[in-house]
Amino acid sequence: MQPILSLENIFFSYHNLKGETPALSNITFDIAEGEFLAIVGPSGCGKSTLLSIIAGLLKPEGGTITFNTSSSIGYMLQHDHLFEWRTIYQNAILGLELNKNMTKENTDYVLQLLNDYGLYAFKDKKPSELSGGMRQRAALIRTMAIKPDLLLLDEPFSALDFQTRMMVSADIGNIIRSTGKTAILITHDLSEAITLADRVLVLSGRPSSVKCELPIHFCIDRTSPLAIRNTTEYQTYFNLLWKELSDDFSEK
Repeated sequence: MQPILSLENIFFSYHNLKGETPALSNITFDIAEGEFLAIVGPSGCGKSTLLSIIAGLLKPEGGTITFNTSSSIGYMLQHDHLFEWRTIYQNAILGLELNKNMTKENTDYVLQLLNDYGLYAFKDKKPSELSGGMRQRAALIRTMAIKPDLLLLDEPFSALDFQTRMMVSADIGNIIRSTGKTAILITHDLSEAITLADRVLVLSGRPSSVKCELPIHFCIDRTSPLAIRNTTEYQTYFNLLWKELSDDFSEK
């Protein structure tokens, strides 16, 4: 299957008056259509920088990025960034408004998403009236309203408490899988990467390169994060990823 996205030999550095700080070095990987890819690595290794490059917010200093279709991108950030002066429905259609694409078909699609994911009864509420998990689902619906081919998720569950984070990440993972979307998740949480992803990419310390990649397969479905974490496969994957990250830390 042809990849939906290919990165080849990506280099990037930050520049200021004190000099140059290399961030990414020779990053190369593909992602297939419908695949859920998680990227992990040491803190400050440039994971979010990499997402910004894929989104076109930053330009690489070297290498090539190839979209093998006319792919549109949806970007979900660490915080939901819902506007308090807008209702949940008004927040969800924000991308459609900005793109001047407020057709009946698209607004009906948003209403269907709100209904499918348990927020229709709250569509006229303000963000402060919803729980953290509900706000994240609303942020995902806003991202999906523009029907992106590729979803970029930059630690979207990091602001939630542990129990809510585990349930909401599984919920959103199921939503993404059920719609067949291609997704790239940045996370510090190895458990989250293992339970959600089809493949985990491990980055080295800065300047980051691809240290290894690990395909993830389970004999059970992924609807229950707790069931997954009780499998022998989960523990094996966790140990492998922990060793890769620990080795990188010990080399410093």
